[in-house]
Amino acid sequence: MKIKFTKMHGTGNDYVYVNGFETLLENPSRISEIISDRHFGVGSDGLIIVAPSQKADCRMIMYNADGSEGAMCGNGIRCVAKYAYEHGIAQKENMTIETKSGIKSVDLTVERGKVCYITVDMGKAVLTPSEIPVKAEGETFIARKVEVDGREYEMTCVSMGNPHAVVFMDDIDSLDLEKMGPFFENHPLFPDRINTEFVQIIDEHKIKMRVWERGSGETISCGTGTCASVVASVLNGYCKKEEEIEVQIRGGKLYDTYKEDGTVIMKGPAVHVFDGEIEITNK
Repeated sequence: MKIKFTKMHGTGNDYVYVNGFETLLENPSRISEIISDRHFGVGSDGLIIVAPSQKADCRMIMYNADGSEGAMCGNGIRCVAKYAYEHGIAQKENMTIETKSGIKSVDLTVERGKVCYITVDMGKAVLTPSEIPVKAEGETFIARKVEVDGREYEMTCVSMGNPHAVVFMDDIDSLDLEKMGPFFENHPLFPDRINTEFVQIIDEHKIKMRVWERGSGETISCGTGTCASVVASVLNGYCKKEEEIEVQIRGGKLYDTYKEDGTVIMKGPAVHVFDGEIEITNK
C-alpha cells in the first residue's frame, strides 16, 4: 500500500500527516508504528490524519509513535490548521477542528498564502483528579508529594484533553529522562499513563520545560504540555492568570495564557518540512 504524506512540525514536535479526505487507512495504529520509526520509516512522533468532520471544518485523528491513539496534541493541531488551509480543505483564517477531546477553535496568521502562526483556544484546564485521571481524592492535585522510583517529588496534575503531571525543579537540562520518564509514565497513580513535564521557573513570564510523553518518550516539544505547565505555574504561584507566558522548550518557544475563566490560549508556529510517499508492506 502506497501512502502519500506530508511531514510537518510544531516547534520540533514532528508528525506525518495524511489527507483523510482522499485516503482511507486500514489499521492506522500499526501504520503509525511503521511510519514513525526513525531508522526504517519516515521518522516522527506519530501519525495524524486530517479527516472529514460533521461538526467542524475538519477532524484531527492522532496516533503516537507506539501506535496508541492520542486525544489531543497542541503542536499537531496547529499543523492540521496549516494543512487544511494550504490544501484547500478550509481556506479561512478562523476555523474549527474536531479532536477526541472536543472541538477547538483556531486563528491563523497568513502571509503570502502561507500559514506561519496559529493561535489555538485549547479549552479549559481540567483539575479534578478523577477527570484527569489520577487515582486520588479531592478537588485538585496541586503540589502533592508523590514517590517515584524511590524519590519524592511535588507534583501538580492537569488535563488539557490528555493527562499531565508537572514537576518543578532546577537544572532540568541535567535530568536523565530516558531513565526517569518510564517510571512517571507508568506510575500506578495514572490509569491511562501520564505525560510528564519537568519545569524550571526563569521568572514570572518565562519558564523552561522538558517533556516525557506517554507512548513517545522524550520529545522536544509538546503543546498540551506547555499549556499544562503554564496552568501548574499559575496554580503554584509562580506566574499569573491573564498574562502571556513564554515557554522555552527544546524545539523553540510557545506562548500560552491561562485565562480567568479557566481556558488556555496557545500561540505558536507550524512548519511544512516535505511531502513524500511511502510503501507499507507489513501492516
